[in-house]
Amino acid sequence: MNENFNSLPEEERPYERCMRHGAGQLSDRELLAVLLRTGAKGRTVLELAGELLKLVPEREGFTGLRRMSLEELSAVKGIGKVKAVQLKCVLELARRMAREESGAGIYFKTPASVAEYYMEDMRHKEQEVLLLLMLDQKGRLLREKYIFKGTVNASMISPREIFLEALSSRAVQIILLHNHPSGDASPSKEDRNVTRRIQEAGRLLGITLTDHIIIGERTYVSFREEQEL
Repeated sequence: MNENFNSLPEEERPYERCMRHGAGQLSDRELLAVLLRTGAKGRTVLELAGELLKLVPEREGFTGLRRMSLEELSAVKGIGKVKAVQLKCVLELARRMAREESGAGIYFKTPASVAEYYMEDMRHKEQEVLLLLMLDQKGRLLREKYIFKGTVNASMISPREIFLEALSSRAVQIILLHNHPSGDASPSKEDRNVTRRIQEAGRLLGITLTDHIIIGERTYVSFREEQEL
């Protein structure tokens, strides 16, 4: 039988602690326990929550949990598919809220700052995706949009779509970002073809392609740093 909050001493019940002291006073373990609601055989919900937060040794806590795939979370004893989906959705919601709150103040000055910001989002994706970043003259992020999913191929990428988005956001410069699921960030011939095609279209419209960054496994390649732009 699953261990739920009723099996815990009253002073250890996170629901009651939240009602008395507010959510801000709960530990990470307690917050996660509220989401999980029930534990597993032989483990209270607080114990299960504590174990989950340590599943990724190199990055313990919620960041580590966000790195785990749905399949990896589902395989944890006491989690299963339903709780795994709930956790992934809550973590994604938190990520979007953080982005939304900081969006007005994001400035990109270097390829490294762009790669670092998007690394965790993109390096786990199983398919190639192409992300368009639209910026003002000072490098402030105006908007971002995924515009392609699948193998990045010059014949399939639409400059028209890219620059319609850029013009609608009043961007004066853009950055292309895409991932290599293999983990190897080395540019392919098609990556170079895409870059040249978008760069040439941008020149005609007065919108600069500032960089094309490829994300691999904890690594990146910048066309700007490689002096290919």
